[in-house]
Amino acid sequence: MKIIECPRDAIQGIKEFIPTDKKIEYINQLLKIGFDTIDFGSFVSPKIIPQLKDTSQVIEGLDLEKTSTKLLSIIANFKGAQLAKEFDAIDYLGFPLSVSEVFQKANTNKTITDAIIEVERINGLAINYRKKLVVYISMAFGNPYNEFYDVDLVVNLTEKLNELGVETISLSDTTGVSISKDISLLFSTLIKQYPKIEFGAHFHSRNDNWIDKIESAYNSGCRRFDSTINGYGGCPMADDKLVGNISTENLYSYLKSKGEKIDLNTDIFKNLSQNFYNLIKS
Repeated sequence: MKIIECPRDAIQGIKEFIPTDKKIEYINQLLKIGFDTIDFGSFVSPKIIPQLKDTSQVIEGLDLEKTSTKLLSIIANFKGAQLAKEFDAIDYLGFPLSVSEVFQKANTNKTITDAIIEVERINGLAINYRKKLVVYISMAFGNPYNEFYDVDLVVNLTEKLNELGVETISLSDTTGVSISKDISLLFSTLIKQYPKIEFGAHFHSRNDNWIDKIESAYNSGCRRFDSTINGYGGCPMADDKLVGNISTENLYSYLKSKGEKIDLNTDIFKNLSQNFYNLIKS
């Protein structure tokens, strides 16, 4: 069972710049909790996501000597991957690949076809530099653009990624529109069809339906979940008014109720949960 804590997703849409030292302090505390991975930052254009323009400085300030937690950085193109590869501490490169042409263009300024070519280049670079690529299939459960959507779009895109040798894919509910039926169908189908790929869930959700999403994925075999403390954040490129992420507090409680053994430092976890808003207030 893997919990990927995503402070990057929590803060990326906040307009007022959070001081670099506060980000470092917060992520250093996250590193003590025991999450499998922390999605800590992003090598993207500072003009597009100004909140993350200090990712290089943040990673330099992290205390990684006494943690087994891995680091993931989002990149939107090969140039971003080239920047990220310079940091040995980064274990994962995360690339957003959409089944929506509109969103792919808005998010990475590429068509889906061009983005797939970029994935191949990035995966080769990741392998050469002993990193792993995580492809996030965004808009995996529908889109707000009235574009055609069907689960087969996700299945077909997964096959292309499988052919490229991608080993980790996270299905992203970018605007919080997923329903239990589609979640169950996609995870059960893909996990069975591609046993060598690790499938994760990156859900956006409001407080009234988070458990249906998590339960549908969990019961269908998903064992990798993204979340954020307090469920803050969302995708600023999706024009969804930052519909929240899944709350790590809720996710942790649900997984414990299922008997999953998740060894977290609950004291630090509780303290960060209670004091999260100190991070986003400069």
